[in-house]
Amino acid sequence: MLPHLIIEPAVRRALEEDLGLAGDITANAVIPAGHRSTVVMAARRRGVIAGLDAAELAFTLVDPAIVMTRHVADGDKVEAGDIVATVTGPSRGLLTGERTALNFLGHLSGIATVTAGVVAAVEGTDAAIVCTRKTTPGLRALEKYAVKAGGGGNHRFSLADAVLIKDNHIAIAGGIRPALQAAKRHAGHMVKIEIEVDTLDQLREAMDEGVDAVLLDNMSPETLTEAVSIVAGRAITEASGGITPETAGAVARAGVDLISIGWLTHSAPVLDIGLDYRTAAA
Repeated sequence: MLPHLIIEPAVRRALEEDLGLAGDITANAVIPAGHRSTVVMAARRRGVIAGLDAAELAFTLVDPAIVMTRHVADGDKVEAGDIVATVTGPSRGLLTGERTALNFLGHLSGIATVTAGVVAAVEGTDAAIVCTRKTTPGLRALEKYAVKAGGGGNHRFSLADAVLIKDNHIAIAGGIRPALQAAKRHAGHMVKIEIEVDTLDQLREAMDEGVDAVLLDNMSPETLTEAVSIVAGRAITEASGGITPETAGAVARAGVDLISIGWLTHSAPVLDIGLDYRTAAA
C-alpha cells in the first residue's frame, strides 16, 4: 500500500480543482446541512480494483465524519454489480467528494484491469509485465501502484532511478560503445545501466561492452528468441514496443525476462464504477 503522505497531495489537488473558489454550490443549496446518507460504490462491469485509499481520502478530506467500509481490497477481481464499498456520512460531503473518489477509483482500477489481462496472457512463462514512465503527470506513483495491484511490476519511477540509454542518447553520443563507456564513467556503483537496441548487431556490441540490462525494441518473437540466446543470461532482457494482449504470449515464450508496456498507464480505459444512494443514515 502507498503511504497517505504520497496519495493525499494528488487527491487534495483534485478536490481543490473541483471545488473552485466557492465550493459545491449545488450540494450546499439542495441538501440540508445536517442530512446524512448511506451510498454504495458498485462496479458496472468486470475488472480488478485499485485506488480504494485515494477514493476514501476524497471523502474524508471533504468531511472527516464520512466513513467508508470496504467490501473488497485493491487487487481483488469484481463482477458487474458487485459492491466495492459502502460510504456513510453527511450527505453534502458525500456528494462533494463523489466525482473525485470515482475518478481515482475508476482510473486506477482500469489500469489494474488491463494489467491483469496481459499478466494472464503470459501465464506459464517466466516473463514479468512491467509499466513505463508514460504516466499522467502528478499521478505516477498511483498509476504504478495500480499496475502492481493488477499483478504487474514497475520499471523506473524517475530518471534518477537508473541509467537507460535510448536511441536518441545513442545517436547523440555517437554509438553504442561510447554511450555505454560514458555511462559507466558517470554512474555510481549502485546504479544499473540498461541500453535500448533495435538490431542484433547493436545487441552484440552492447554485450561486448558489458551492461546490466538490454531493452529489445520492436523485435519479432523470432528475433527475440535469437537475442535471448546471444545474451545467454549475462544481462536482463526486456522486450518493448507495440506489445498487445494478443502478442504478449509469443513475446514471453521467446524467453525474455521483462515485457514493458506503456499503454498500461497511458491508455487504459476507466473501469466503470458508480455511486448509488441507498438510504438516509441516522
